[in-house]
Amino acid sequence: MNETQNEKGQPDVLPAALFGLCPRCGQKTLFASLTGFSDKCRSCGLDFSDYNVGDGPAAFLTLIVGALVLGLALAVEANFHPPIWVHILLWVPLTVAAVTGSLRLSKAILLILEHRNEAREGRIDGSDGP
Repeated sequence: MNETQNEKGQPDVLPAALFGLCPRCGQKTLFASLTGFSDKCRSCGLDFSDYNVGDGPAAFLTLIVGALVLGLALAVEANFHPPIWVHILLWVPLTVAAVTGSLRLSKAILLILEHRNEAREGRIDGSDGP
């Protein structure tokens, strides 16, 4: 068995999230844009709009990345005292890249895990509601 496949023939969570693979067939069809999901898989037809990833990762990741970048910027300032334009050239692109990259990865992980666990809105322990 391939190391990047699980027992159902689906790609493992981390490689699937990193490369934007469909959780059902493993084709690179998960994303239509940088962080936006496709409506459905062009290969197997899995409807990605059925999954509710939401915007939860965005705020959480922005705070984490912001704290890390702030710490790095303070360390650079304390050790090297560069002019402000160096800070702008360093930290603005790094922040945008880190937030975008981590958002893409986290949204993909959440969708893939939602698919694997067959989680759906309004279902608790396999019941279809009240």
